Amino acid sequence: MSLFKNIFSKDKKETLDKGLEKSKTSFFGKLSKAVAGKSKVDDEVLDNLEEVLVTSDVGVNTTLKIIERIEERVLRDKYMGTEELNKILREEIAGLLSETHVGKDTEFSLPSTHKPHVIMVVGVNGVGKTTTIGKLAKQFKDKGLKVVLGAGDTFRAAAIDQLEVWANRVDVPIVKQKMGSDPASVAFDTLNSAVADDADVVLIDTAGRLHNKVNLMNELSKVKRVMQKVVPDAPHEVLLVLDGSTGQNAFEQAKEFTKATEVTSLAVTKLDGTAKGGVVIGISDQFQIPVKYIGVGEGIEDLQVFNKYEFVDSFFNI
Repeated sequence: MSLFKNIFSKDKKETLDKGLEKSKTSFFGKLSKAVAGKSKVDDEVLDNLEEVLVTSDVGVNTTLKIIERIEERVLRDKYMGTEELNKILREEIAGLLSETHVGKDTEFSLPSTHKPHVIMVVGVNGVGKTTTIGKLAKQFKDKGLKVVLGAGDTFRAAAIDQLEVWANRVDVPIVKQKMGSDPASVAFDTLNSAVADDADVVLIDTAGRLHNKVNLMNELSKVKRVMQKVVPDAPHEVLLVLDGSTGQNAFEQAKEFTKATEVTSLAVTKLDGTAKGGVVIGISDQFQIPVKYIGVGEGIEDLQVFNKYEFVDSFFNI
């Protein structure tokens, strides 16, 4: 029986369930071993649970918070059977996510207070950044919004080409220059084009190299400054794309990018191909930045707005 009333449509819920299947199977396999032969949640069970959470890529700091919360409940309730552990974990993780995620969004929506809404997308190469931009463009266009793409990753010709493929596929305009051009110049041209075209949303791709954080920081700062010459409060959102299949490496990427620029939201991709779905819980908690989107499949429709209730429900619904 589901703890929460489903908010998603049946199709979206099935996609989410399927996308988290590997993570769930791995997690509950470990959890079963952790409580084997035990009827009561005691110190040994909590120690084993701690190991389960850490090895499920929830992260050490977040794991300790969850264990602390469960310890408090055990003390308060005096006795807690191991059969209740699934329900308790579910409630405590939902509570933890609620501290970061105040909204209950399930749809691809934008604030109506300004136009265009400018989203600068950051992340290392290979995380699915360009694909996420393409899928977002499709979702926004399907909402009836006018979308413009900016090929600001001028460091790699492949990045420009890949974004152009998505622009053609989704049938939205793209602003690009040749490889090696100034990314800030591309951003400037993109915003000018978007304003002239009365666009609703602008998605700007950026270079993903992390080998020199100072250069990355300077480049992203320059892109922001130049954008503000056209749209004074741009970017309205800095979306960091992380590859969920890399587990703890995604934490490191989040750490470096939050140092380099002011990240306001996260997209965690490739959750369907991995047993590391717990990373969403840890990253959301540790960085106190809301996970806005999750990728749970290859299809355009498989990029979903992250909803904490549906995620926890899918993860713990066995």
